Amino acid sequence: MSSTTTDIRPVAAARDGLNAAIRKVPPWLLYVIAAAYAGWLFWLGATGGLGVEPVEALEHRYGKLALQLIIVGLAVTPLRQWAGINLMKHRRAIGVISFFLVLAHFLVWAVLDVQQLSAVWADIVKRPYVTIGMASFLMLIPLGLTSNNLSVRKMGAAAWRKLHKLVYPAAALAGLHYVWLVKGFQIEPLIYTAVILGLLAMRLPALQPARPGRAR
Repeated sequence: MSSTTTDIRPVAAARDGLNAAIRKVPPWLLYVIAAAYAGWLFWLGATGGLGVEPVEALEHRYGKLALQLIIVGLAVTPLRQWAGINLMKHRRAIGVISFFLVLAHFLVWAVLDVQQLSAVWADIVKRPYVTIGMASFLMLIPLGLTSNNLSVRKMGAAAWRKLHKLVYPAAALAGLHYVWLVKGFQIEPLIYTAVILGLLAMRLPALQPARPGRAR
């Protein structure tokens, strides 16, 4: 037996064990955890637990968490292709949760922060980072509404998959929204955006992993 085979065996065993553990986690549990955490954040904001600017803090916490989950959703396919880690069972839950966190982010901003419809529209028109964020949100709405088995059956799998590729530009715009939103030079938004662009680039045909029997 070659040393290469011996070295790979523990890695494969660890990967298989991780996949087995992932399969045991029901998707509904992710919804429960996300709802509980979002509710807890709102409670903190309402009771002074998020500092002197609770509305702004809550708005940013929801937005950042949504962006993080969008990144996790984008990582599902590359993780399966490159590392053999299978999160496909939970991809829909991750996407739906990220959408509702984006919605919560928007509602906190529009209802609790800006508070007036005319002012909301003025911000969307006049502030580029708000315009970009709104464009990303609008792209995510049809994805959130069709993330169910009934929509897949009615639309057909091919059309459904094509529609859900809107997550790619939506994610890129969300990263740009975060970069533009922060004041001054901050590395964290740039890291998020770089990760998003990297995950999107991994979907390019030239960067797909080689399949057995297929030349690269």
